[in-house]
Amino acid sequence: MTTSQNDQPTSVGADAYAPGSQTTEGRVYNVTGQDWDEVVTGVAESHDDKIVVNMGPQHPSTHGVLRLILELEGETVKEARAGIGYLHTGIEKNMEFRSWVQGVTFCTRMDYLSPFHNEMTYCLGVERLLDIEDQITEKAQVMRVLLMELNRISSHLVAIATGGMEIGALTVMTIGFRERELTLDMFEEITGLRMNHAFIRPGGVAQDMPAGSLEKLRDYVKLMRKRLPEYADLCNENPVVKARLCDVGILDLAGCLALGISGPVLRSTGYPWDLRKAQPYSGYEDYDFDVVTWDTPDAYGRFRIRLEEMWQSLRIVEQCVDRLAGLEGAPVMVADKKIAWPSQLAIGSDGMGNSPQHIKHIMGESMEALIHHFKLVTEGFRVPPGQAYVPIESPRGELGAHVVSDGGTRPFRVHFRDPSFTNLQGTAVMSEGGAVADVIVAVASLDPVMGGVDR
Repeated sequence: MTTSQNDQPTSVGADAYAPGSQTTEGRVYNVTGQDWDEVVTGVAESHDDKIVVNMGPQHPSTHGVLRLILELEGETVKEARAGIGYLHTGIEKNMEFRSWVQGVTFCTRMDYLSPFHNEMTYCLGVERLLDIEDQITEKAQVMRVLLMELNRISSHLVAIATGGMEIGALTVMTIGFRERELTLDMFEEITGLRMNHAFIRPGGVAQDMPAGSLEKLRDYVKLMRKRLPEYADLCNENPVVKARLCDVGILDLAGCLALGISGPVLRSTGYPWDLRKAQPYSGYEDYDFDVVTWDTPDAYGRFRIRLEEMWQSLRIVEQCVDRLAGLEGAPVMVADKKIAWPSQLAIGSDGMGNSPQHIKHIMGESMEALIHHFKLVTEGFRVPPGQAYVPIESPRGELGAHVVSDGGTRPFRVHFRDPSFTNLQGTAVMSEGGAVADVIVAVASLDPVMGGVDR
Protein backbone atom coordinates (compact mmCIF):
# COMPACT_ATOMS: atom_id res chain seq x y z
CA MET A 1 0.00 0.00 0.00
CA THR A 2 2.86 2.34 0.65
CA THR A 3 6.61 2.19 0.38
CA SER A 4 9.42 4.16 1.94
CA GLN A 5 13.16 4.56 1.79
CA ASN A 6 14.99 2.75 4.56
CA ASP A 7 17.60 4.66 6.60
CA GLN A 8 20.41 2.42 5.34
CA PRO A 9 21.29 1.80 1.68
CA THR A 10 19.68 -1.38 0.38
CA SER A 11 22.23 -4.12 -0.32
CA VAL A 12 22.17 -6.01 -3.62
CA GLY A 13 19.62 -8.80 -3.53
CA ALA A 14 17.79 -7.34 -0.49
CA ASP A 15 14.01 -7.34 -0.41
CA ALA A 16 12.84 -3.94 -1.67
CA TYR A 17 9.66 -4.34 0.37
CA ALA A 18 11.35 -5.42 3.57
CA PRO A 19 10.33 -4.29 6.94
CA GLY A 20 8.75 -0.92 7.64
CA SER A 21 10.76 2.07 8.74
CA GLN A 22 10.44 5.01 11.08
CA THR A 23 9.90 8.33 9.32
CA THR A 24 9.16 11.90 10.35
CA GLU A 25 5.49 11.13 9.75
CA GLY A 26 5.59 8.04 11.93
CA ARG A 27 5.97 4.37 11.22
CA VAL A 28 5.57 3.34 7.57
CA TYR A 29 4.51 -0.22 6.74
CA ASN A 30 5.19 -1.84 3.39
CA VAL A 31 2.25 -4.05 2.52
CA THR A 32 2.46 -6.10 -0.66
CA GLY A 33 -0.31 -8.66 -0.33
CA GLN A 34 -1.35 -11.18 2.30
CA ASP A 35 0.57 -9.54 5.14
CA TRP A 36 -2.06 -7.26 6.68
CA ASP A 37 -1.59 -9.06 10.01
CA GLU A 38 1.89 -7.52 10.34
CA VAL A 39 0.39 -4.04 10.10
CA VAL A 40 -2.28 -4.85 12.67
CA THR A 41 0.36 -6.19 15.06
CA GLY A 42 2.62 -3.18 14.49
CA VAL A 43 -0.18 -0.70 15.11
CA ALA A 44 -1.21 -2.51 18.29
CA GLU A 45 2.37 -2.29 19.58
CA SER A 46 2.63 1.45 18.86
CA HIS A 47 -0.50 2.25 20.85
CA ASP A 48 -1.58 4.64 18.06
CA ASP A 49 -5.22 4.44 17.09
CA LYS A 50 -4.76 6.13 13.73
CA ILE A 51 -3.21 4.66 10.60
CA VAL A 52 -2.79 6.23 7.14
CA VAL A 53 -3.42 3.85 4.25
CA ASN A 54 -2.57 4.47 0.62
CA MET A 55 -5.24 2.74 -1.41
CA GLY A 56 -3.77 2.62 -4.87
CA PRO A 57 -2.58 4.18 -7.08
CA GLN A 58 -3.86 0.96 -8.66
CA HIS A 59 -6.74 -1.03 -7.31
CA PRO A 60 -9.45 -3.16 -8.91
CA SER A 61 -12.08 -1.45 -11.05
CA THR A 62 -10.70 2.08 -11.00
CA HIS A 63 -10.92 3.24 -14.57
CA GLY A 64 -7.29 4.14 -14.79
CA VAL A 65 -5.10 5.10 -11.88
CA LEU A 66 -6.40 6.71 -8.70
CA ARG A 67 -4.66 7.00 -5.34
CA LEU A 68 -6.77 7.41 -2.21
CA ILE A 69 -5.01 8.54 0.98
CA LEU A 70 -7.16 7.35 3.88
CA GLU A 71 -6.65 8.16 7.54
CA LEU A 72 -8.28 5.33 9.46
CA GLU A 73 -9.28 4.91 13.06
CA GLY A 74 -10.01 1.22 13.25
CA GLU A 75 -12.39 0.58 10.30
CA THR A 76 -13.66 4.17 10.21
CA VAL A 77 -12.38 6.69 7.64
CA LYS A 78 -11.48 9.93 9.41
CA GLU A 79 -10.01 11.67 6.38
CA ALA A 80 -9.97 10.83 2.67
CA ARG A 81 -7.98 12.55 -0.07
CA ALA A 82 -7.74 11.72 -3.75
CA GLY A 83 -4.32 11.73 -5.43
CA ILE A 84 -4.39 12.18 -9.21
CA GLY A 85 -1.93 12.75 -12.04
CA TYR A 86 -0.67 9.19 -12.50
CA LEU A 87 -2.14 8.90 -16.01
CA HIS A 88 -1.22 12.34 -17.33
CA THR A 89 -1.24 12.42 -21.15
CA GLY A 90 -0.70 16.08 -22.03
CA ILE A 91 -3.59 15.95 -24.50
CA GLU A 92 -4.64 19.60 -24.08
CA LYS A 93 -1.10 20.86 -24.68
CA ASN A 94 -0.52 18.54 -27.65
CA MET A 95 -3.66 19.89 -29.35
CA GLU A 96 -1.97 23.31 -29.60
CA PHE A 97 0.57 21.83 -32.03
CA ARG A 98 -1.88 20.16 -34.39
CA SER A 99 -4.47 21.37 -36.89
CA TRP A 100 -8.09 21.87 -35.87
CA VAL A 101 -9.12 18.58 -37.49
CA GLN A 102 -6.23 16.66 -35.89
CA GLY A 103 -7.38 17.92 -32.47
CA VAL A 104 -10.23 15.40 -32.63
CA THR A 105 -7.70 12.55 -32.73
CA PHE A 106 -6.32 13.70 -29.39
CA CYS A 107 -9.43 14.61 -27.42
CA THR A 108 -11.24 11.35 -28.29
CA ARG A 109 -8.66 9.61 -26.09
CA MET A 110 -9.36 11.59 -22.88
CA ASP A 111 -12.38 9.92 -21.28
CA TYR A 112 -11.88 6.69 -23.20
CA LEU A 113 -15.29 5.34 -22.15
CA SER A 114 -17.13 8.21 -23.87
CA PRO A 115 -14.94 9.16 -26.87
CA PHE A 116 -17.84 10.51 -28.98
CA HIS A 117 -18.80 13.00 -26.28
CA ASN A 118 -15.20 14.30 -26.12
CA GLU A 119 -15.20 14.77 -29.90
CA MET A 120 -18.64 16.37 -29.87
CA THR A 121 -17.96 19.12 -27.34
CA TYR A 122 -14.69 20.04 -29.08
CA CYS A 123 -16.30 20.13 -32.55
CA LEU A 124 -19.23 22.22 -31.28
CA GLY A 125 -16.72 24.76 -29.93
CA VAL A 126 -14.83 24.90 -33.25
CA GLU A 127 -18.08 25.19 -35.23
CA ARG A 128 -19.22 28.09 -33.02
CA LEU A 129 -15.96 29.94 -33.73
CA LEU A 130 -16.35 29.23 -37.46
CA ASP A 131 -20.00 30.42 -37.24
CA ILE A 132 -21.26 27.33 -39.11
CA GLU A 133 -23.54 25.89 -36.41
CA ASP A 134 -26.60 26.45 -38.63
CA GLN A 135 -24.91 24.78 -41.61
CA ILE A 136 -24.43 21.35 -40.02
CA THR A 137 -26.57 18.95 -42.06
CA GLU A 138 -29.54 17.13 -40.56
CA LYS A 139 -27.99 13.73 -41.24
CA ALA A 140 -24.75 14.67 -39.49
CA GLN A 141 -26.74 15.87 -36.45
CA VAL A 142 -28.75 12.63 -36.28
CA MET A 143 -25.63 10.48 -36.65
CA ARG A 144 -23.92 12.42 -33.86
CA VAL A 145 -26.89 11.89 -31.52
CA LEU A 146 -27.02 8.19 -32.47
CA LEU A 147 -23.34 7.66 -31.65
CA MET A 148 -23.51 9.62 -28.39
CA GLU A 149 -26.48 7.64 -27.12
CA LEU A 150 -24.89 4.31 -28.06
CA ASN A 151 -21.82 5.59 -26.23
CA ARG A 152 -23.93 6.47 -23.17
CA ILE A 153 -25.16 2.86 -23.09
CA SER A 154 -21.64 1.39 -23.38
CA SER A 155 -20.30 3.74 -20.68
CA HIS A 156 -23.12 2.99 -18.22
CA LEU A 157 -22.61 -0.74 -18.83
CA VAL A 158 -18.97 -0.39 -17.75
CA ALA A 159 -20.03 1.62 -14.68
CA ILE A 160 -22.54 -1.05 -13.64
CA ALA A 161 -20.20 -3.95 -14.52
CA THR A 162 -17.14 -2.63 -12.68
CA GLY A 163 -19.31 -1.38 -9.80
CA GLY A 164 -20.68 -4.92 -9.52
CA MET A 165 -17.17 -6.37 -9.54
CA GLU A 166 -16.18 -4.03 -6.69
CA ILE A 167 -18.81 -5.59 -4.43
CA GLY A 168 -18.28 -9.16 -5.61
CA ALA A 169 -21.29 -9.34 -7.95
CA LEU A 170 -19.29 -11.03 -10.73
CA THR A 171 -22.31 -12.05 -12.80
CA VAL A 172 -23.19 -8.37 -13.21
CA MET A 173 -19.66 -7.79 -14.48
CA THR A 174 -19.70 -10.63 -17.03
CA ILE A 175 -23.08 -9.71 -18.50
CA GLY A 176 -22.18 -6.00 -18.42
CA PHE A 177 -19.16 -6.57 -20.64
CA ARG A 178 -21.18 -8.94 -22.83
CA GLU A 179 -23.61 -6.14 -23.77
CA ARG A 180 -20.78 -3.63 -24.06
CA GLU A 181 -19.19 -5.81 -26.72
CA LEU A 182 -22.43 -5.65 -28.72
CA THR A 183 -22.36 -1.86 -28.49
CA LEU A 184 -18.70 -1.67 -29.54
CA ASP A 185 -19.61 -3.86 -32.53
CA MET A 186 -22.06 -1.11 -33.56
CA PHE A 187 -19.29 1.50 -33.23
CA GLU A 188 -17.07 -0.64 -35.44
CA GLU A 189 -19.86 -1.10 -37.96
CA ILE A 190 -20.43 2.68 -38.30
CA THR A 191 -16.93 4.16 -37.81
CA GLY A 192 -14.54 1.27 -38.46
CA LEU A 193 -13.15 1.41 -34.91
CA ARG A 194 -14.24 0.20 -31.47
CA MET A 195 -12.63 3.09 -29.53
CA ASN A 196 -10.79 6.37 -30.19
CA HIS A 197 -12.80 6.99 -33.34
CA ALA A 198 -12.04 10.62 -34.36
CA PHE A 199 -15.29 10.25 -36.31
CA ILE A 200 -17.10 13.47 -35.35
CA ARG A 201 -15.24 16.24 -37.18
CA PRO A 202 -15.63 20.03 -37.38
CA GLY A 203 -18.45 20.48 -39.91
CA GLY A 204 -20.09 17.05 -39.56
CA VAL A 205 -18.89 13.43 -39.44
CA ALA A 206 -16.09 11.61 -41.28
CA GLN A 207 -18.27 9.39 -43.51
CA ASP A 208 -21.81 8.24 -44.25
CA MET A 209 -23.58 5.27 -42.67
CA PRO A 210 -22.40 2.03 -44.30
CA ALA A 211 -24.86 -0.15 -46.20
CA GLY A 212 -26.92 -2.47 -43.99
CA SER A 213 -26.02 -0.67 -40.74
CA LEU A 214 -29.59 0.47 -40.00
CA GLU A 215 -30.83 -3.14 -39.97
CA LYS A 216 -28.01 -4.13 -37.63
CA LEU A 217 -28.94 -1.25 -35.33
CA ARG A 218 -32.58 -2.38 -35.26
CA ASP A 219 -31.44 -5.91 -34.34
CA TYR A 220 -29.20 -4.43 -31.63
CA VAL A 221 -32.09 -2.45 -30.07
CA LYS A 222 -34.30 -5.54 -30.16
CA LEU A 223 -31.64 -7.66 -28.42
CA MET A 224 -30.87 -4.98 -25.79
CA ARG A 225 -34.56 -4.74 -24.88
CA LYS A 226 -34.35 -8.44 -24.02
CA ARG A 227 -31.03 -8.22 -22.17
CA LEU A 228 -31.43 -5.07 -20.02
CA PRO A 229 -34.18 -6.54 -17.77
CA GLU A 230 -31.58 -9.09 -16.57
CA TYR A 231 -29.76 -6.32 -14.65
CA ALA A 232 -32.98 -5.31 -12.90
CA ASP A 233 -33.78 -8.95 -12.07
CA LEU A 234 -30.30 -9.50 -10.64
CA CYS A 235 -29.91 -6.28 -8.67
CA ASN A 236 -32.90 -4.02 -8.14
CA GLU A 237 -34.49 -5.88 -5.25
CA ASN A 238 -31.55 -8.10 -4.37
CA PRO A 239 -31.21 -7.79 -0.56
CA VAL A 240 -27.41 -8.29 -0.69
CA VAL A 241 -26.96 -5.58 -3.34
CA LYS A 242 -29.30 -3.18 -1.54
CA ALA A 243 -27.58 -3.77 1.80
CA ARG A 244 -24.25 -2.95 0.16
CA LEU A 245 -25.35 0.13 -1.82
CA CYS A 246 -28.18 1.79 0.13
CA ASP A 247 -27.10 4.67 2.40
CA VAL A 248 -23.50 4.39 1.15
CA GLY A 249 -21.70 7.35 -0.45
CA ILE A 250 -24.43 9.86 0.39
CA LEU A 251 -24.09 13.28 -1.23
CA ASP A 252 -27.17 15.51 -1.06
CA LEU A 253 -28.28 18.28 -3.41
CA ALA A 254 -26.59 21.08 -1.43
CA GLY A 255 -23.29 19.15 -1.54
CA CYS A 256 -23.57 18.52 -5.30
CA LEU A 257 -24.29 22.17 -6.04
CA ALA A 258 -21.47 23.39 -3.77
CA LEU A 259 -18.95 21.13 -5.49
CA GLY A 260 -20.26 21.56 -9.06
CA ILE A 261 -21.10 17.87 -9.37
CA SER A 262 -23.36 16.84 -12.26
CA GLY A 263 -24.65 13.78 -14.10
CA PRO A 264 -26.21 10.71 -12.41
CA VAL A 265 -24.73 11.77 -9.02
CA LEU A 266 -26.68 15.05 -9.14
CA ARG A 267 -29.86 13.47 -10.56
CA SER A 268 -29.88 10.87 -7.75
CA THR A 269 -30.79 13.79 -5.42
CA GLY A 270 -34.03 14.27 -7.38
CA TYR A 271 -32.77 17.34 -9.30
CA PRO A 272 -33.63 16.83 -13.03
CA TRP A 273 -30.65 18.65 -14.55
CA ASP A 274 -29.72 17.26 -17.97
CA LEU A 275 -28.15 19.50 -20.63
CA ARG A 276 -29.92 17.58 -23.39
CA LYS A 277 -33.17 19.07 -22.05
CA ALA A 278 -31.94 22.23 -20.30
CA GLN A 279 -29.66 23.51 -23.09
CA PRO A 280 -30.39 21.30 -26.13
CA TYR A 281 -27.69 20.82 -28.78
CA SER A 282 -27.51 18.80 -32.00
CA GLY A 283 -31.32 18.72 -32.25
CA TYR A 284 -31.96 16.94 -28.91
CA GLU A 285 -35.11 19.06 -28.46
CA ASP A 286 -36.72 17.02 -31.27
CA TYR A 287 -36.31 13.64 -29.52
CA ASP A 288 -38.76 12.04 -27.12
CA PHE A 289 -37.04 10.91 -23.89
CA ASP A 290 -37.25 11.47 -20.12
CA VAL A 291 -34.70 12.83 -17.64
CA VAL A 292 -34.26 10.12 -15.00
CA THR A 293 -34.10 11.07 -11.31
CA TRP A 294 -34.09 9.18 -7.99
CA ASP A 295 -35.05 10.01 -4.41
CA THR A 296 -32.01 8.63 -2.55
CA PRO A 297 -28.64 10.37 -3.14
CA ASP A 298 -26.60 7.20 -2.52
CA ALA A 299 -24.78 4.50 -4.50
CA TYR A 300 -28.02 2.57 -5.04
CA GLY A 301 -29.79 5.63 -6.50
CA ARG A 302 -26.92 6.20 -8.97
CA PHE A 303 -27.07 2.56 -10.06
CA ARG A 304 -30.82 2.81 -10.70
CA ILE A 305 -30.39 6.03 -12.68
CA ARG A 306 -27.73 4.53 -14.96
CA LEU A 307 -29.92 1.48 -15.55
CA GLU A 308 -32.95 3.58 -16.51
CA GLU A 309 -30.85 5.97 -18.64
CA MET A 310 -29.86 3.06 -20.86
CA TRP A 311 -33.55 2.49 -21.60
CA GLN A 312 -33.96 6.18 -22.47
CA SER A 313 -30.90 6.02 -24.74
CA LEU A 314 -32.41 3.03 -26.54
CA ARG A 315 -35.54 5.15 -27.17
CA ILE A 316 -33.39 7.87 -28.74
CA VAL A 317 -31.38 5.34 -30.81
CA GLU A 318 -34.64 3.95 -32.23
CA GLN A 319 -35.76 7.45 -33.21
CA CYS A 320 -32.36 8.13 -34.84
CA VAL A 321 -32.59 4.93 -36.92
CA ASP A 322 -36.08 5.89 -38.14
CA ARG A 323 -34.83 9.35 -39.14
CA LEU A 324 -31.74 8.02 -40.90
CA ALA A 325 -33.93 5.69 -42.97
CA GLY A 326 -35.49 8.81 -44.54
CA LEU A 327 -32.11 10.54 -45.12
CA GLU A 328 -30.54 8.06 -47.54
CA GLY A 329 -27.83 9.76 -49.62
CA ALA A 330 -28.04 13.08 -47.72
CA PRO A 331 -24.75 14.94 -47.06
CA VAL A 332 -22.91 14.41 -43.76
CA MET A 333 -20.61 17.46 -43.98
CA VAL A 334 -21.05 21.19 -44.50
CA ALA A 335 -20.94 22.39 -48.08
CA ASP A 336 -17.79 24.53 -47.59
CA LYS A 337 -15.00 22.41 -49.13
CA LYS A 338 -12.33 24.26 -47.15
CA ILE A 339 -13.78 22.89 -43.91
CA ALA A 340 -15.34 19.69 -45.19
CA TRP A 341 -12.26 17.57 -45.78
CA PRO A 342 -12.42 14.55 -45.79
CA SER A 343 -16.07 14.69 -46.91
CA GLN A 344 -15.01 13.50 -50.36
CA LEU A 345 -13.47 10.44 -48.77
CA ALA A 346 -14.89 7.11 -49.91
CA ILE A 347 -13.98 4.21 -47.64
CA GLY A 348 -13.30 0.91 -49.38
CA SER A 349 -13.72 -2.63 -48.04
CA ASP A 350 -10.24 -2.38 -46.50
CA GLY A 351 -11.30 0.59 -44.39
CA MET A 352 -9.06 2.93 -46.41
CA GLY A 353 -9.05 4.78 -49.69
CA ASN A 354 -10.76 7.54 -51.59
CA SER A 355 -13.19 7.77 -54.51
CA PRO A 356 -11.55 7.12 -57.90
CA GLN A 357 -13.29 10.24 -59.27
CA HIS A 358 -11.77 12.47 -56.59
CA ILE A 359 -8.28 11.03 -57.09
CA LYS A 360 -8.60 11.42 -60.88
CA HIS A 361 -9.64 15.06 -60.45
CA ILE A 362 -6.84 16.16 -58.12
CA MET A 363 -4.10 14.04 -59.69
CA GLY A 364 -4.89 14.32 -63.41
CA GLU A 365 -7.28 17.16 -64.16
CA SER A 366 -6.75 20.22 -61.96
CA MET A 367 -3.52 21.62 -60.55
CA GLU A 368 -5.59 24.08 -58.46
CA ALA A 369 -7.56 21.21 -56.89
CA LEU A 370 -4.32 19.39 -56.07
CA ILE A 371 -2.81 22.48 -54.42
CA HIS A 372 -6.02 23.10 -52.49
CA HIS A 373 -6.10 19.47 -51.31
CA PHE A 374 -2.42 19.60 -50.32
CA LYS A 375 -2.86 22.82 -48.30
CA LEU A 376 -6.01 21.53 -46.62
CA VAL A 377 -4.47 18.21 -45.56
CA THR A 378 -1.08 19.50 -44.43
CA GLU A 379 -1.93 22.92 -43.02
CA GLY A 380 -5.69 22.80 -42.36
CA PHE A 381 -8.27 25.59 -42.34
CA ARG A 382 -8.10 28.86 -40.41
CA VAL A 383 -10.50 29.64 -37.56
CA PRO A 384 -11.43 33.29 -36.81
CA PRO A 385 -10.02 34.70 -33.54
CA GLY A 386 -12.23 34.26 -30.49
CA GLN A 387 -13.18 31.84 -27.77
CA ALA A 388 -16.15 29.56 -27.13
CA TYR A 389 -17.35 27.20 -24.42
CA VAL A 390 -19.95 24.58 -25.32
CA PRO A 391 -21.11 22.07 -22.66
CA ILE A 392 -22.82 18.75 -23.39
CA GLU A 393 -24.26 15.96 -21.23
CA SER A 394 -21.75 13.13 -21.09
CA PRO A 395 -22.47 9.83 -19.25
CA ARG A 396 -20.74 11.32 -16.18
CA GLY A 397 -22.20 14.84 -16.28
CA GLU A 398 -21.36 18.21 -17.82
CA LEU A 399 -18.47 17.94 -20.26
CA GLY A 400 -17.38 21.18 -21.92
CA ALA A 401 -14.58 22.42 -24.17
CA HIS A 402 -13.22 25.95 -23.89
CA VAL A 403 -11.73 26.54 -27.34
CA VAL A 404 -9.55 29.60 -28.04
CA SER A 405 -8.37 30.67 -31.52
CA ASP A 406 -5.87 33.38 -32.52
CA GLY A 407 -6.93 33.18 -36.16
CA GLY A 408 -4.46 30.44 -37.14
CA THR A 409 -4.66 26.86 -38.41
CA ARG A 410 -4.08 25.45 -34.90
CA PRO A 411 -5.89 25.95 -31.60
CA PHE A 412 -4.30 28.60 -29.38
CA ARG A 413 -5.73 26.85 -26.31
CA VAL A 414 -8.18 24.06 -25.62
CA HIS A 415 -9.23 23.27 -22.06
CA PHE A 416 -11.83 20.70 -21.12
CA ARG A 417 -14.17 20.71 -18.15
CA ASP A 418 -14.25 16.98 -17.51
CA PRO A 419 -16.99 15.74 -15.13
CA SER A 420 -14.80 12.96 -13.68
CA PHE A 421 -12.35 15.60 -12.41
CA THR A 422 -15.11 17.68 -10.80
CA ASN A 423 -17.03 14.68 -9.42
CA LEU A 424 -13.94 13.27 -7.69
CA GLN A 425 -14.20 16.19 -5.27
CA GLY A 426 -17.10 14.30 -3.72
CA THR A 427 -14.81 11.46 -2.58
CA ALA A 428 -13.99 13.00 0.82
CA VAL A 429 -17.58 14.06 1.63
CA MET A 430 -18.95 10.65 0.64
CA SER A 431 -16.32 8.59 2.46
CA GLU A 432 -15.44 10.33 5.72
CA GLY A 433 -17.24 8.88 8.71
CA GLY A 434 -18.00 5.61 6.92
CA ALA A 435 -16.25 2.26 6.87
CA VAL A 436 -13.14 1.73 4.75
CA ALA A 437 -15.01 -0.89 2.71
CA ASP A 438 -17.62 1.73 1.78
CA VAL A 439 -14.96 3.94 0.17
CA ILE A 440 -14.72 1.52 -2.74
CA VAL A 441 -18.49 1.55 -3.26
CA ALA A 442 -18.64 5.36 -3.01
CA VAL A 443 -15.88 5.91 -5.59
CA ALA A 444 -17.40 3.28 -7.89
CA SER A 445 -20.74 5.10 -7.75
CA LEU A 446 -19.02 8.30 -9.00
CA ASP A 447 -17.79 6.32 -12.04
CA PRO A 448 -14.59 8.36 -12.51
CA VAL A 449 -12.50 7.75 -15.64
CA MET A 450 -8.94 8.84 -14.98
CA GLY A 451 -8.15 9.47 -18.64
CA GLY A 452 -10.47 12.46 -18.38
CA VAL A 453 -9.04 13.58 -15.02
CA ASP A 454 -5.34 13.46 -15.95
CA ARG A 455 -5.68 14.86 -19.46
